[in-house]
Amino acid sequence: MQQRQASRPRPIQALVDAFSLPDLRRRILFTLGALIIFRFIAHIPVPGVNPDALKTIFDQNQFLGMLDLFSGGAMRNFSIVAMGVYPYITASIIMQLLVPVIPSLQALSKEGEAGRNKINLYTHWLTVPLACLQGYGELVLLRRGDAIAASGPLTTVMIIVSMAAGTMFLVWLGELIQERGIGNGVSMIIFAGIVAGIPDMINRGFIAPDKMVALLGFALLGLATVVLIVIFTEAHRRIPVHYSRSVFRGQRMYRQSGATHIPLRVNTAGMIPLIFAMSLVILPQTVSSYFHGGVADFFQDWSNHWSYWLLYFVLVVGFAFFYTMVIFEQMELAATLQKQGGFIPGVRPGQATSTYLSQVVNRITWAGALFLGVVAVAPFILRRITGVEVVALSSTSILIMVGVALDTMKQLEAQLLMRRYEGFLK
Repeated sequence: MQQRQASRPRPIQALVDAFSLPDLRRRILFTLGALIIFRFIAHIPVPGVNPDALKTIFDQNQFLGMLDLFSGGAMRNFSIVAMGVYPYITASIIMQLLVPVIPSLQALSKEGEAGRNKINLYTHWLTVPLACLQGYGELVLLRRGDAIAASGPLTTVMIIVSMAAGTMFLVWLGELIQERGIGNGVSMIIFAGIVAGIPDMINRGFIAPDKMVALLGFALLGLATVVLIVIFTEAHRRIPVHYSRSVFRGQRMYRQSGATHIPLRVNTAGMIPLIFAMSLVILPQTVSSYFHGGVADFFQDWSNHWSYWLLYFVLVVGFAFFYTMVIFEQMELAATLQKQGGFIPGVRPGQATSTYLSQVVNRITWAGALFLGVVAVAPFILRRITGVEVVALSSTSILIMVGVALDTMKQLEAQLLMRRYEGFLK
């Protein structure tokens, strides 16, 4: 057994070990089966679609092409799952922002598992109207390009209901993956959609053989971006914490102490600032699509202008600080430490600890925020350096893919270590 393990690379051996365990193999196969179902549904269009007009619209609109990458081609087909799980993500973000503002939601968040389930139910309810609104907006936009031949109130309602139902089905499928499979279910759905769109993007990139050197440079710079994302995603600052407690042994009381640390992540906000910033910078493009001439023509092609990417960078940095502060306030680290008898060496418990942690979070967030800002404008920089316009993998999609891959590997690692097998990571 040891010789066979030594003859194989560690990742391959870990994969063999994972499939040799019946329960873990069942989880992996269930996840793959659910993702295959998602990919089949992504090719079921809504009624009345004009495929030729739809293809023309997506070839001419870079913004729609970027959204299509996230859906794995479901939007290009105008499938019943064209919106993916993004209405659910929007609802989740809204609920996260409302929890510290509304006292009743804040009280629910402190009730443990029952409170979190209630908030999750509210998130599902909020997803339905958001999905209907987004579906109607996409329907109006595509009808202007004659991509949807069918019209009439009944047809409109039928299409919107179908798309909203498709979104809720994907949310349900993601929750099944979360319960019976491997990885975060909703994130796996997004991951599968992005990965499914990459082959077509690469194929379009190799259509221009005169830019092979530029494509190679683009690939190398993209690989360097992935490495930086991994480094900053895993980076954290360790804050030392000491705990002291009293233990009775017979008739005497002894003081015991222990040491641990609080890992404060450099990139606490994850990809949320990119989503917030993108939703704002694409608003002028969305509005201008209903008009022609003058300023409207400028905003329709705004994503190719340097001012678009400068504003994107500034908004990403600003939202990174905002969302990190929201998350940090919800964690209430200083109060939790004080309740558990923990303290940071050299810092008084209570308000002094809270102030100290806030200062540390502010300092390390600068690194995380600037990193997110650079990653956000990386596609623009790469296109300027290499001159390759046909390959445009967005920074948000790279962050999602890397984050989901790392999270899934860690879950598999934990499952293997519980059974005393070596995992994927060192």
